[in-house]
Amino acid sequence: MKTQTNQNHIFENVAQEATHFTGTTIAFTLAVTVIIVWILTGPFFNFSDTWQLVINTSTTIITFLMVFLIQRMQNKDSRAIHLKLNELIASLKGPSNRLIDVEDLTEEELETLSNYYRFLAELAKKEKDLSVSHSIEEAVDLHKEKYNEK
Repeated sequence: MKTQTNQNHIFENVAQEATHFTGTTIAFTLAVTVIIVWILTGPFFNFSDTWQLVINTSTTIITFLMVFLIQRMQNKDSRAIHLKLNELIASLKGPSNRLIDVEDLTEEELETLSNYYRFLAELAKKEKDLSVSHSIEEAVDLHKEKYNEK
């Protein structure tokens, strides 16, 4: 178990460093340099199929690995953002705790929530004070009260 955790930690560090490096000017310059060198070696290899295969295979492998690397880091970043938002929701008096872990809902449940918030936005448009914020229930009750609706 400890070996597994250690391996995960090592891979996470490597993934993070690789992700940060690939987003730098140095990495881009290195990639452009590799392409220029490949192009310049074309006449030396008579622009052969093997010469073309080298760049095609190399870029395919790098792209394949980068997809997983980027997705891994994106998942980590998304989870961190969700946790931060959950902390904000949970710590504030006004917002509804129903939205904590909302990312675990189904697409249909998210659509239902989205419709509620569209409705809330429509009610908010009728407010004269832009700083007023309510839960859906409070907004509906306040709207009914204001406009004498039942």
